[in-house]
Amino acid sequence: VGLPDLGITTEPEETGDTYTENACLKASYYAARSGLPTLADDSGLDVDALGGEPGVRSARYGGPGLDDPGRVKLLLHNLRDVPDAGRTARFVCVIAVAGHGIPPQTVRATAEGVIAHQPVGSGGFGYDPVFFVPSLGQTLAQVPAATKHGLSHRGKAARLIRPLLQRLLLTS
Repeated sequence: VGLPDLGITTEPEETGDTYTENACLKASYYAARSGLPTLADDSGLDVDALGGEPGVRSARYGGPGLDDPGRVKLLLHNLRDVPDAGRTARFVCVIAVAGHGIPPQTVRATAEGVIAHQPVGSGGFGYDPVFFVPSLGQTLAQVPAATKHGLSHRGKAARLIRPLLQRLLLTS
């Protein structure tokens, strides 16, 4: 079930300095409110030439006045003088599971790529139009959803968390 199914409309402030801290904070927060084992994730884009930015603050990059296209524009501006070889980046996803008597447990997955010089494609969201995957020769915004899910940071993390969930269900 999702949060709306349970009538949960509040959300915790993401005060962590890492993806793991934020994922655990959210999983614990929602598990306490729902009384159920809970999955939560935190994810973002780490760009090497920017020292890991936008990182854990990817959804808030540039401040509250920017939407996804605005954040992409800011990212490209900040990378304007960086040559192709220095535009390496990765999407990161940490999924945490927590519940009554279950301390948060996490998995982490990444998807490697480079930041393109301009947005290409209309699929996906966020930074997908500038996240170029060399093995595909396309940005994530250009590939079909099934392909994206197979190689994305979230898809990989979801596959990694499955055995952990199965073990938790067998022991509870």
